[in-house]
Amino acid sequence: MPDLFGEAPASPDVPSDNAPLADRLRPRALDQVVGQEHLTGADGAIGRMVAAGKLSSMILWGPPGTGKTSIARLLADAVGLRFVMLSAVFSGVADLKKAFAEAKKMAGAGQRTLLFVDEIHRFNRAQQDGFLPFVEDGTVTLVGATTENPSFELNAALLSRAQVLILHRLDEAALSRLLDKAEALIEADLPLDEDARAALIASADGDGRFLLNQAETLFDLKLDEKLDPKGLADLLQRRVAVYDKDREGHYNLISALHKAVRGSDPQAALYYLARMLTAGEDPLFLCRRMVRMASEDIGLADPNALTQCLAAKDAYDFLGSPEGELALVQACLYLASAPKSNATYKAQKAAFRNAKETGSLMPPQNILNAPTKLMKEFGYGKGYTYDHDVEGGFSGDNYWPEEMDPQDYYQPTGRGFEKRLKQRLDWWAARRAEIQKER
Repeated sequence: MPDLFGEAPASPDVPSDNAPLADRLRPRALDQVVGQEHLTGADGAIGRMVAAGKLSSMILWGPPGTGKTSIARLLADAVGLRFVMLSAVFSGVADLKKAFAEAKKMAGAGQRTLLFVDEIHRFNRAQQDGFLPFVEDGTVTLVGATTENPSFELNAALLSRAQVLILHRLDEAALSRLLDKAEALIEADLPLDEDARAALIASADGDGRFLLNQAETLFDLKLDEKLDPKGLADLLQRRVAVYDKDREGHYNLISALHKAVRGSDPQAALYYLARMLTAGEDPLFLCRRMVRMASEDIGLADPNALTQCLAAKDAYDFLGSPEGELALVQACLYLASAPKSNATYKAQKAAFRNAKETGSLMPPQNILNAPTKLMKEFGYGKGYTYDHDVEGGFSGDNYWPEEMDPQDYYQPTGRGFEKRLKQRLDWWAARRAEIQKER
C-alpha cells in the first residue's frame, strides 16, 4: 500500500521522474521524516532503538498520511533487517504462513526480518494470535500500522509484546515543510497566493499524502496566475474528514461534545456538534446523547434542559435535514449555557446501589395498600396520615423500611433551580425531625 511518500522499493533507488510526487519526496533517512521528530529524533523511542542497533516489535498508531510505512521501511534499512510488507486488507492466513516460513528460513541464513503489517487492526483476533509465537521467538520483528485505537482493536497478548508508538497528525508547520520540499524538487512555486497556500494546508486535515497529491495536481495544471482561496476551492476538493461512525473518531468527538457541555463552553460544544454533523453523524444519535447530558450534567438545576432536547428531537423529526439541525444547535447551546448539577445522577447511582444491597425489605406497614379486609386486619395501612389533610400539607411520616435508616441520595446544589429545591428539602428535613421528636 502507498504511504505518505509513496510505495518505495526496498532498495534506495531514486524514483523516476514520472513517479508520483509523493514517491519522489519520500525520505531517505529517519531524520528526513517530517512531523514525527518526537519518535525519530535522538531522544525519541525510534531514535534510541536505531542508535542501539536493536529493534523491538511495535505498533505505529496514527492518522492516515503521517508516514507510518516510510518509518517502517527506514527502520529496516537503519538496522539491516530484511523488509517484508503485508496489508491486512489484502492478505489472509496463507500469506501470513508464507511470510513466517520465509522469515524462519532467512533467519537460519543469518538474515532477520522486519515484517510490516499495514492496517493490522483489520486482522481478526485469531489471526492476531498467530503472530505471537513468531514474535516471541524472534523469527520476525513486527511493526504494525493502524489508524484505530490499539486498545480496542488489538489483542492484549499482542499489545503486551509490542510498544505502541503514537504518530502525530501533521501540523501546519510540518505540512508547510512538505510543500517547500515539493517546490524545491519541481523548481517552481505553487500557483497560490499566501491565503490560498494556507487554505491548501488546512484542506489536508493533517494528511501529508493528500497534500502532496493536491500540490502535484496544481503543478501539472501549469497555471499562469496565482489562485486565491476561492479559486483554489473551485479547482480542488477538500479532504473528507476522517470519521467512522463505529470507531474511535466517533467516540472522541462525542466525548469532546459532552465534556464541553459539562464544562459550560457553548462555543466549543457547538464546534464539536458541527464536526459530527458535517461528517455525517446521525442527528438522532446526537439528540439521544444530548438528552442524556440534560439529565446527567444539568438535571434539576434547570429542568427545562430536558424539555429543550426532546423538543429538538421532535423538531428534527418534523423538519428533517438541514432545517432541523438548527434545533439541535439550539439544544446544544442551551445545555452548555445552563447551570450544571450532577446531583440527580449521583442520587440515581446511590439509590440503585442501595436497592440491590437491601434486597426485599418491606415498606413500613402504615404506607402499604390494604385493598382487602384481611390485609387491614394484618395492619396494612394502619396509622397512615393523608398529607393533604394536615396543616401545611406535610405529615412528616416515615416512609423507609423499619430495618433501614433514612438515606440522603439526592443532595441538590446551590445552582439554578436546585437552590430553591435545597431550601425546600432542608425545611422538610427540619420539620420532619421536629414531628418525629414530638411523637
